[in-house]
Amino acid sequence: MPLTVEGASVLHQMMRFRRAAWRGLSPDSRRGIAAEATDALAALETPSEGRQSAVFSLLGHKGDLMLVHFRRSFEELKQAELEIARLEISDYLEPTSSYLSIVELGLYESTSKVYGGLLAKGVAPHSDEWKREIEATLGRQSAAMASRLWPEIPPAKYLCFYPMDRRRGESKNWYQESMADRKRMMEEHGLIGRRYAGEVRQIITGSIGFDDWEWGVDLFAEDPLVFKKLIYEMRFDEVSAVYALFGSFYVGVRVPAGQLPSAL
Repeated sequence: MPLTVEGASVLHQMMRFRRAAWRGLSPDSRRGIAAEATDALAALETPSEGRQSAVFSLLGHKGDLMLVHFRRSFEELKQAELEIARLEISDYLEPTSSYLSIVELGLYESTSKVYGGLLAKGVAPHSDEWKREIEATLGRQSAAMASRLWPEIPPAKYLCFYPMDRRRGESKNWYQESMADRKRMMEEHGLIGRRYAGEVRQIITGSIGFDDWEWGVDLFAEDPLVFKKLIYEMRFDEVSAVYALFGSFYVGVRVPAGQLPSAL
């Protein structure tokens, strides 16, 4: 398996807004509830050492709002979830789905080098010396990639989120391909994403053991059309065309805390 380095813990919460119940409230009650939620979300959306939340208004039937939380640990994610639940507005939000994951960067190039070097020196796999070298490599990579492991939520207007798997059945199985072949395919896959670097920001999170799919993908952009173009182009490369399986897509428009009352 390739080595990975991990960073921010991430929770996506998809909610449906109970409009009928909301309309049944008096105007003063609605204003008071919205003001409390606005103040709380304004504090949460301010970046602080890898801790930040954001609200998006979803398009379509899969929900009305999506809350995205980046935190330093799962414990902090739970605290963010509880902070939202304690707000009075939560009485009018019905969860439709959620996704739990952690920012992950795969180290195919470093893995090949460090494994090859250790084997060349005669170091036995999984021995104490092997583990020390692996830990040292991961430490160096984590320090070098800190800004990518602990990102702020990009301020872009639009977000596209979707989960995905690598195929592992029938005639094709990603996990039975060699390290060299997987490395080659991932490098080719990454070249497409880099061509869109000025138009879209991508954050990949790992969710094996945490949720129903293996990875989550967040794409942030000022123009939603770039989501279609990027994902469509990626469909034609080998790693997506042969091995990728995709879950539901969620597309939303950013709602700064100050605009929450009008959004409601």
